[in-house]
Amino acid sequence: MSESPRKSVVLGVTGGIAAYKAAQLTRDLQRRGIDVQVVMTESARGMVTPATFQALSGKPVYSDMRDASIPDNMAHIELSRGKDAILVAPATADFIARLANGLAGDLLSALCLARECPLIVAPAMNRQMWENPATRRNVERLVRDGAVVLGPASGDQACHEVGMGRMLEPEEIADAVSGFLAPKPLQGRRVLITAGPTFEPIDTVRGITNLSTGKMGYAVARAALDAGARVDLISGPVSLAAPAGAEVTRVTTAAEMFDAVKRKTTRADIYIGVAAVADYRVDKPRRHKIKKTERNQLELRLVPNPDILAWVAGRPNPPFCVGFAAESRNLDAYADQKRRRKKVPLMVANLAQDAIGADDNAVTLLDDRGTHRLPRAPKDEVARQLIAHIARLYAARTKRN
Repeated sequence: MSESPRKSVVLGVTGGIAAYKAAQLTRDLQRRGIDVQVVMTESARGMVTPATFQALSGKPVYSDMRDASIPDNMAHIELSRGKDAILVAPATADFIARLANGLAGDLLSALCLARECPLIVAPAMNRQMWENPATRRNVERLVRDGAVVLGPASGDQACHEVGMGRMLEPEEIADAVSGFLAPKPLQGRRVLITAGPTFEPIDTVRGITNLSTGKMGYAVARAALDAGARVDLISGPVSLAAPAGAEVTRVTTAAEMFDAVKRKTTRADIYIGVAAVADYRVDKPRRHKIKKTERNQLELRLVPNPDILAWVAGRPNPPFCVGFAAESRNLDAYADQKRRRKKVPLMVANLAQDAIGADDNAVTLLDDRGTHRLPRAPKDEVARQLIAHIARLYAARTKRN
């Protein structure tokens, strides 16, 4: 499978107290397949050393408008050429004012003025500075001029006050930038995704569940959003923040997940069943806690849960269906048997012992054209490659029809 070329951004760091977060942002961008070239203002150099960013990015850090290492001493021109975006994070009130008024008295502001790529700004400042009418005018002007403004958020600030002005967390910014730069092969399509485990009650305090964390399903949802899709996410019980932009339905049991899928599937173009749905449930859960007795034995009658993937795939004019198969052995054989049995065009297979709970994954894609292996990588990257594969298969099917 061919991979998309890596994206590349200039990360501009200004002298706000949130400059230290830009170090983590550098790492988070790289984990999403984005190369980072750091440019700092002089005041930022007083907050975080350039050596930190050089070590993290693997590239020299620039702040001098007339850096002799740049051809023709034109750093303000050369550094942004060929880049996919300039991201300023943190962007102080002072720097936003410079951008809004077209000032170019330092390398970073000159880069922004001379750019041929999009400008993304993540404000960070005291709540009163953010609420000041001058700042509001400057931000509105930037938006009118085509800049993308991410945040700010509300919360505790370094000045010991609470309110709007706090920079978004690095992971949130990295997700937004990755989504902004991603191709949009699913633009206008609606994707229905299930994620996480289900919990089947035994009594009021106990139940049958599994070790799924929902990380893979949530990563697939983010990747689908980045690809331009409208995403319905049906989630079992997890401790993950919902992907921004997804319409989330939270459920507990397999029956609740099935009911939610039945409500949502009629409007789905693509269905991706990532959730680790319990195969069985207790026939008659107890209404009260089961007390331990002298016998020390407990018999439970288990009955099968509905097969959600098979139901979706068996509908008249079903959406494009993608299933997940977590196996402990004979991965390819068992996954392909599952794909053929449930009559779905794509099955995503992985070894459960290597994937559940981990932050990375290695999967095998099985479709009518054969077997495609995605090497071990962070789940966000695996999800992006999976969505790209789904988009190609979906486009080919749509063209045939």
